[in-house]
Amino acid sequence: MADVGARDRTTGRGLRGRIARHQLVAFFALAYAWSWACWTPLLLGAGGAALLVLGGFGPLLAAWAVTVLAGQPVRDWARAIVRWRVPVRWWAWALGLPAALYAVVNAVLAALGRDVDWSLALERAPAYLATFAFVAVLGGGLEEPGWRGFALPRLQERLGPLRATALLGLLWGLWHVPLYGPLGFAVPLLLAFLYTPLYNRTGSVLLCVLLHASLTPAQDHLVLLGADPVHTGLLDTVDLVLFGTYAAAALLVVVLTRGRLGAARPRR
Repeated sequence: MADVGARDRTTGRGLRGRIARHQLVAFFALAYAWSWACWTPLLLGAGGAALLVLGGFGPLLAAWAVTVLAGQPVRDWARAIVRWRVPVRWWAWALGLPAALYAVVNAVLAALGRDVDWSLALERAPAYLATFAFVAVLGGGLEEPGWRGFALPRLQERLGPLRATALLGLLWGLWHVPLYGPLGFAVPLLLAFLYTPLYNRTGSVLLCVLLHASLTPAQDHLVLLGADPVHTGLLDTVDLVLFGTYAAAALLVVVLTRGRLGAARPRR
């Protein structure tokens, strides 16, 4: 019995050692496993809203588990989640950038002849705020301690900010495929470039949570089409304008930051 106990302890140390050496692989594996296990019943017509919400906790739980198993201080990871003392301009980025993007979207739709009713912005404000609160407290915003709080800094150490953001955006997007279908990766891939400068310049996961909580209700409520249906089919005019606006914003961020996305230049 003593030999079995010793062997079990050795295996535990070995597992922890492998996780410590391969933290990113462990993180993505756990995040995908948890979330997709929760969401698979939804694809089969079973389950409900509880599984949908529970699956969204995959990245957060994976980041916590890998941090603990790798023997790193959870306090350092958790501190960024509540960091709020950052310059006001970054609060404006987190809370105001989505509304600015959708002002552009609506202006383009109006120029294309769609019936944009700007007064709907005020009418939909309560729904916007309710969605914002839900996403920040219980919904997709809680993915951010995993994606930006754990994965992004580790990827940037290896790949630099540009390639790290592209890879994280792709993996973040593919994680959404069970919910949004085969093309569900495309929008997160672009939006990742709006999160990286915010994290790099503030070190605040809280601000990334708020950006996530601002983008979701903007997508849901700030396409200001009145009588017309917002979406008329797969990759319709609205979808193409949205995607084009996101792509232009991502490209602009890359150009203005000269590819650094807010990261400090490495010392020679």
